[in-house]
Amino acid sequence: MHATLPLLVRTDFPPIRRRRLETLQVNLGYVCNQTCVHCHVNAGPKRTESMSLETVNEVLAYLLASGARTVDLTGGAPELNPHFRHLVMTARDHGARVIDRCNLTVLFEPGQEGLAEFLAHQRVEIVASLPCYTEELVDRQRGKGVYETSVRAIRLLNDLGYGKEGTGLTLDLVYNPQGAALPPPQAGLEADYKRILGERWGIVFNRLLTIANMPIQRFGSMLISKGQFNPYMKLLREAHREENLENVMCRSIVSVDWQGYVYDCDFNQMLGLPLAIAGKRRPHLSDLVGRDLEGNPIVVRDHCYGCTAGQGSSCGGALA
Repeated sequence: MHATLPLLVRTDFPPIRRRRLETLQVNLGYVCNQTCVHCHVNAGPKRTESMSLETVNEVLAYLLASGARTVDLTGGAPELNPHFRHLVMTARDHGARVIDRCNLTVLFEPGQEGLAEFLAHQRVEIVASLPCYTEELVDRQRGKGVYETSVRAIRLLNDLGYGKEGTGLTLDLVYNPQGAALPPPQAGLEADYKRILGERWGIVFNRLLTIANMPIQRFGSMLISKGQFNPYMKLLREAHREENLENVMCRSIVSVDWQGYVYDCDFNQMLGLPLAIAGKRRPHLSDLVGRDLEGNPIVVRDHCYGCTAGQGSSCGGALA
């Protein structure tokens, strides 16, 4: 795999600083039942990295100490971590909002029986990957048969109340472009998703989140192989909008990797760019206890243009 960090080191991305911490985004490991072309984590079935119970409990302790009110669980497939349900239940018992970034097909993996019902019972918000509303494009990006299984999973979630008005069970879908292009306007594409999936499958959901592909890890390596890396970076730079800097996700989250080390965002985590703390070369969650991060400089490189280009992009979808 081609390394992209050397191509991103020199940057003129504007300096930005952190605000009050609101969210812990926790990567529970790189184990996944899918191998997606656009994956910035390089996750897959052959990965073995998985957060230990000791580190999960450190996450929970810091959640209480920090005052953060949201836990955003990601991977890989976060549900494949053996301590996923313990983390969810404990965080919910403490009144935290919990988001599960779900690839949908994991609901039918061996050993995951009752997972959908568990998520509904715990009132976990689901952000589910469905990079297109057509079978051909989803299977091209995520693997043969993924579209059919994803539709079955959404219908199961709908049967439990997810995505339906008045239930309080949130189901958001995620769109990623198929290649080296920016996402289209979020509102218009959401309307298309709701119309087509509703007519074809009777599916309902709350929001569509459009997220730009980051030029790192598997997707970045693919760009290099095809000679598209520099043109894609040029596209991101030229589409940069200064106003998006106000709402980039790194201002209010701390990203935690499977070993408990901390970063400004999930993308920096994948590039090995740790959160900047004086005297700490690679700060751990334990180093943050009692420390106020507000005003702390955020580590930036050229990939940050992926979050500010066009309508903007974050884990919560478009910024503009």
